[in-house]
Amino acid sequence: MPTSEHYLDQFLSLPKLYGSGASPDGKWVAWVWAGIGATMDVYAAPTDGSSEPICLTQGYQGQDSWLISWSPDSKAVIVAQDHDGDERARLFRVDLAKPGNMQPLTEESPQYFLRGGQLHPNGRWLIYAANFDVATGKEIEPTYVYRHDLQTGEHIVLARPQKACYYAPSMNEQGTHILYNRKDLHPAGYLLWMVDIEGKTDREILNVGDNMKVIGSWLADGRRVLVIAETQTHFKVGVLDSATNDVRWLIDDPNRNIDNAYVPHGSDQAVIVEIQDARLKASLLNVETGAESRLPELPGNLLPVAPVNRDEWIGEFYSSQQPRDVVRFAIANPQPENFVSLTRVWEQTSVKAADLVAAEDFRWKSVDGLLIQGWLYRPKGEAKGTIVYVHGGPTWHSENNLNYQIQFFVSQGFNVLDPNYRGSTGFSRAFQEAIKEDGWGGREQDDIRTGIEALIAAGIAKIGKVGITGTSYGGYSSWCAITRFTPEILAASAPICGMTDLVVDYQTTRPDLRPYSEEMIGGSPDQVPERYYKASPINFVSNIKGRLLIVQGLQDPNVTPSNVQVVKEKLDQSGIEHQVLAFDDEGHGIGRPKNQKTLCLRLVEFFGEAFGV
Repeated sequence: MPTSEHYLDQFLSLPKLYGSGASPDGKWVAWVWAGIGATMDVYAAPTDGSSEPICLTQGYQGQDSWLISWSPDSKAVIVAQDHDGDERARLFRVDLAKPGNMQPLTEESPQYFLRGGQLHPNGRWLIYAANFDVATGKEIEPTYVYRHDLQTGEHIVLARPQKACYYAPSMNEQGTHILYNRKDLHPAGYLLWMVDIEGKTDREILNVGDNMKVIGSWLADGRRVLVIAETQTHFKVGVLDSATNDVRWLIDDPNRNIDNAYVPHGSDQAVIVEIQDARLKASLLNVETGAESRLPELPGNLLPVAPVNRDEWIGEFYSSQQPRDVVRFAIANPQPENFVSLTRVWEQTSVKAADLVAAEDFRWKSVDGLLIQGWLYRPKGEAKGTIVYVHGGPTWHSENNLNYQIQFFVSQGFNVLDPNYRGSTGFSRAFQEAIKEDGWGGREQDDIRTGIEALIAAGIAKIGKVGITGTSYGGYSSWCAITRFTPEILAASAPICGMTDLVVDYQTTRPDLRPYSEEMIGGSPDQVPERYYKASPINFVSNIKGRLLIVQGLQDPNVTPSNVQVVKEKLDQSGIEHQVLAFDDEGHGIGRPKNQKTLCLRLVEFFGEAFGV
């Protein structure tokens, strides 16, 4: 009889793919894989499928690596590494011809947060953003745009936003101009700015409202920009002339939920990513004529990445029973049985598709009648209990995707509900914005509770045998649940890297993340102190009746360990029993395979004890 550890080892061996990107010449594709080794690493493979993937970073210095960009000549990638998840990234160049040869481009262990990273066509300049003032040598609140001369070491500030903003600058192919975003006028706004490569002209090129969002990506001519702009009811897509600021809108339909849009290298068509009820629907848009062709619905999600030739593209294909794969497919008739796997993902694991449980669509009504959707996973036979797995964000959504942790819980006999509460993307702008009516800790927590009640009413979950967990906002929701829900509804909670005191979290988090808290909660702690108090679980720990396991990465700069320190003091003062599982070498989330194994085994044990099984 296979043990729980055996099942977990199988699921941990499932490669987890992130952030694929095609080279400018279309001959290579690179991505990040976790689960293959002890660290996350960058891999690459030829798009013609002629050879197996090669590992470019090879576990360099025992740290995780991320793909940032390709060099303009397609011969190398720019990758980032931090230290044990502290998000203080250093950039490296790795040539395809020299796997494992990590050439440092920026300083080691920087005392600032670096975003983006593109090589200029001259091969000498590196463009990125950092909350750092080179003149004083100090970390600052705003994030500046930098041109870093790799030969002389000179750092030129090209743009100086006034306020903090989380963004990555984007340089056009010609190397003449850079797009970036600002939040200078409102914490909810995302204004589109452009600066030239010499830093002489820095100006706003599109503002659809001080509290609205605009995202832009360059077209091949280096002058026009594909933009996604927020309206009161939806997101629209258009082409902006950066020289004149004129915009030609191509998609402006309140019935469509546009999530992303971009023009890949070598393509005259934009990829339009639409999410409907947490399901991905992609199409190709001719930016000249406005003609749009939709890809057919498939048993899974297919995200186009870039064209290989006139007839074929590469894309990401995935579902709850299909590890995320980079595949080559015929754009005119994309059928999964004809896909060519460039990652050869099934060769990397002993797990088979039949070993994985499919995601079921589950829906219920919340306290105000709003319809909520979630993904339900059920084991074979009678369940030992139910685990609610809450996604982070909150402006994110859970989709029909393979989650090793959920699959492990199900293999151990637990139901799992993965709810898309209000505030989640993937439904409509109105649904996403609904979380702001109350601010964090409002009716989105009722959405989760009513989901549990719907499971109980349907005979799927049982009273006294329901637990909750999640990371980041999922961890915060786990805190909210254990301090609000009755023991009949919730028996146990295991928050992972979750906020406990929203004032402490605001004061200690990365500066470029503070505007997000202001947007979601309705202001800073000084402006709306009552909202921060009511939404902070630390103020209600005396209500805890169920079991509590606190999980934290001690290098986390997002939801810092201060959140655990302050709540632990309050729990001790109130005499509330709790356990803490901390990881010295983790940041925002528990990612290293050895730590994932420790965490998953502990969670199954913890919830089993709470459910009396």
